[in-house]
Amino acid sequence: MKKGSLVILYLLIVLPMLAQQATDVAIIPEPVSLEKRTGSFQFSGSTRIEAADRHPDVLRVANLFADQVRKATGYKATVQTTAAATRTNLVSFVLNKAEDMELGTEGYRLEVSPAAVTVKANYPAGLFYGIQTLLQLFPKEIESKTTVSQKSWAVPAVKVTDYPRFGWRGLMFDVSRHFFTKEQVKQFIDDMVKYKYNMLHLHLTDDQGWRIEIKSLPKLTSVGAWRVEKTGHFGGFSAPEADEPVNYGGFYTHEDIRELVKYAGERFVNILPEIDIPGHSMAAVAAYPELSCTPGNYRVSSGDKFMQWNGDGTFYALVDNTLCPANEQVYSFMDKVFTEVAELFPFGYIHMGGDECAKNFWEKSDAIKQLMEKEKLKDLHEVQSYFVKRIGKIIEAKGKKMMGWDEILEGGLAPGAAVMSWRGNKGGKEAAAAGHEVVMSPNNHVYIDLRQGDPAIEPPVYSQVLLKDSYKFEPVPDGVNPKLIKGGQANLWTEQVYNLRHQQYMTWPRAFAVAEAVWSPKDKKDWNNFIGRVEQHFKRYDVAEKKYAPSMYEPIINAAKTANGAIGVTFSQQLEGLDIYYSFDNSFPDRFYPKYSGSAVVVPKDAGFMKLVTYRGKEQVGRLITIPVTELKARADKKK
Repeated sequence: MKKGSLVILYLLIVLPMLAQQATDVAIIPEPVSLEKRTGSFQFSGSTRIEAADRHPDVLRVANLFADQVRKATGYKATVQTTAAATRTNLVSFVLNKAEDMELGTEGYRLEVSPAAVTVKANYPAGLFYGIQTLLQLFPKEIESKTTVSQKSWAVPAVKVTDYPRFGWRGLMFDVSRHFFTKEQVKQFIDDMVKYKYNMLHLHLTDDQGWRIEIKSLPKLTSVGAWRVEKTGHFGGFSAPEADEPVNYGGFYTHEDIRELVKYAGERFVNILPEIDIPGHSMAAVAAYPELSCTPGNYRVSSGDKFMQWNGDGTFYALVDNTLCPANEQVYSFMDKVFTEVAELFPFGYIHMGGDECAKNFWEKSDAIKQLMEKEKLKDLHEVQSYFVKRIGKIIEAKGKKMMGWDEILEGGLAPGAAVMSWRGNKGGKEAAAAGHEVVMSPNNHVYIDLRQGDPAIEPPVYSQVLLKDSYKFEPVPDGVNPKLIKGGQANLWTEQVYNLRHQQYMTWPRAFAVAEAVWSPKDKKDWNNFIGRVEQHFKRYDVAEKKYAPSMYEPIINAAKTANGAIGVTFSQQLEGLDIYYSFDNSFPDRFYPKYSGSAVVVPKDAGFMKLVTYRGKEQVGRLITIPVTELKARADKKK
């Protein structure tokens, strides 16, 4: 009986501990190799942190780790530069004396045992990424900004070997449509490096604001950085009145940029600057209207409509928002801009945009017609190509390589230019076939400004990218030479993103999925496993008080006419094992209400609203969704 009691006691105590340990190992992005071992390392106030190489970058990396654990634990967590005599109760960061060829420049090996934690790498960047994995092994409370009273900081024992699939792992942050301060950009960097991103693409200029100081062209910021503030649905605002104050905007000084570059570099992030030309240039021509093909008075757009989008990929401008390729002043202007940009950003590429350039005003321009005749350009695509090639030479003269959106392929592209493919995979395939380097950024997978759930509950945007769509992102298209694919990135355009909290909501968890696509081995991808890890990271975000989107729990609502003319509602879901409950009587459904069975739910004739909510077992996981029956009717009519 005593033996039986001991066995039962073991099962009651030890097995739940092991199960908890297993669920605590939830690393994003998934490592190349992760072996779970028995036991855990207990981080305590007496734990020593060692950076004995005395390499300044190793010491800096170790201190970044110490800063994080110090905030949450309240321990002193000082870093020592002398090797500890006793190799227990120790977290050590070590550069390999002989290069470990498997790891490359950003890989690492992490070993956690009950006695000690060791992170090894060839270079400091690898140690930094090893730290991100190590921090994810700590209890979720490690994400707290203030001291947490916690009895145990147990780190499960593991052995990890890890290195990235791609060298370019990027997030694009549009700081033009809405301005984000230097400190907010730093917070964006802090968030992205936790998931091993190493490229921050800053979209610095657009129709709604010029965000970088160019000292030789002061009007770019005294005029181009400011607009009339509007709140509501961006793109549909009323035109500003003459007496409305120009009170919204901002820009980064040279000192700000240098500070951001340094901050990012200390975290092994490069910053790619984008100056978007020749389209998307309203802020520039508002400051210097002589740069336009269409003389007149311009103002920085406040989000009012000045482009006509036709829904089939074509568009035209109601107001000329382009620089004029036939105007020589434009090239001397851009030379000044790129001189200062190249001096401020050490990264080897400058992005010149090149996307969505409306050409209808060029078509009417006598100067453009003369340019076409002189340079033997047969259409307006070749006019843009002429502009792009001249800009490429200016950028190359500054010691940089040029990159642009895939429209720069139109009319021919100069050798040496790199392409960022956003309109699906097509542009990336064409660019690679022509021998150009490519960064994949297809809008159907990685445009994280788009809606991530049903329009009944998500902020209004023109299209949709679900978390499941982002997880399907594959940076190497079929039939493309993988050596020409530098990597991939997600893009956050901020027309509808007014503040940092909403930026977080739009970025996470879809940026988890993209991080996995550009870091983890392709054969490691597993949707169900990924979702389990995402849910663990939601808990960490709750502790960190960061915002994220729970849209993956919520259904997409489909409506269609039934045979007798009524409306039938069905639901599609991203996750398995969830139950949907609904009501039509204006009350608030919970799990005791009617449950969706998979068959179409017929809307009662006189109902005004359908309300629904998602549960997993007894736990509500989705938000309450209220959708007017008039909207269901509109969706059903579209399916006719």
